[in-house]
Amino acid sequence: MPTDSQLLVKIKCFALNRMDIVQRQGNYPPPPGASFILGVEMSGIVESVGKNVTKYKPGDAVFGLMPGGAYAEYAVIEESMAMLKPDSLTFEQAAAIPETFFTAYQALFFVAELKAGQDVLIHAGASGVGIAAIQLARMHGAGRIFVTAGTDEKCRFCESLGATRAINYKTEDWGRAVREATSGSGVNVVIDFVGKDYWDQNLQTLAVDGRMVILAFLSGNTIENSNLGLILRKRLRIEGSALRSRSLEYQIRLRDAVYNQVVLEHLAKPDGELKLFIDKEFDWKDIVECHRYLESNQSKGKIVVHVT
Repeated sequence: MPTDSQLLVKIKCFALNRMDIVQRQGNYPPPPGASFILGVEMSGIVESVGKNVTKYKPGDAVFGLMPGGAYAEYAVIEESMAMLKPDSLTFEQAAAIPETFFTAYQALFFVAELKAGQDVLIHAGASGVGIAAIQLARMHGAGRIFVTAGTDEKCRFCESLGATRAINYKTEDWGRAVREATSGSGVNVVIDFVGKDYWDQNLQTLAVDGRMVILAFLSGNTIENSNLGLILRKRLRIEGSALRSRSLEYQIRLRDAVYNQVVLEHLAKPDGELKLFIDKEFDWKDIVECHRYLESNQSKGKIVVHVT
């Protein structure tokens, strides 16, 4: 049952995220008080509301970000984190929005403070967050947008979204490519998911007064024999950001920004600058196959699951 400030939602769809795999493996515990059930983003129909809820009623179509529990038939979400689903968006599309666009928006603008005209390097450009970040950076007038991806096909896809240069990290030295493209000055912002294997190259690729936001460390979180002098000499700012553990107040501020500036102004409009990309859809009975597909790194965009 929902608390006084929550909605009980009958879930139509939920979307997968890399954190689901890490949590399944026992390496990413949910924050205190959150459900141990996997899943942080969903869409569905309000079943009932707490006594203090004023913005929503049973029957409303909603979507939103939650600290856990989306892999279910029913879940609760705080009224302040729920969003009314525009009629122009399907339940599949709505479920694919929260984690990717919230994460990309807060990394670029809340944490890295990317300004118009500044250059940015986005790793994992064809991931859900990467796709959102490329489009958001372009929409906000970033200078050059560099991305890395693991196939030539993914690189071309990223460039079609607005990336200035997409680099296949399996066949090209991405650090050298970025430094050459910027005449050695480097980029103002790096958005990183990789960690250990990219650490030194990221530091070398950042410009003076550059900022790096670490969102994950898929290659490991232990750095050995690194030259920390670059951080001092370049006056670099390096910050980790885990959205799931942020305060409710922070998440509400982010929710308001994304819903008003991204969802209503762009994603809900056929002529909006921002687009949603759903790579594949599964039935929730096939969740094992779904996780295997995400782990295969084949996807370009979001993976959405139907609750039937």
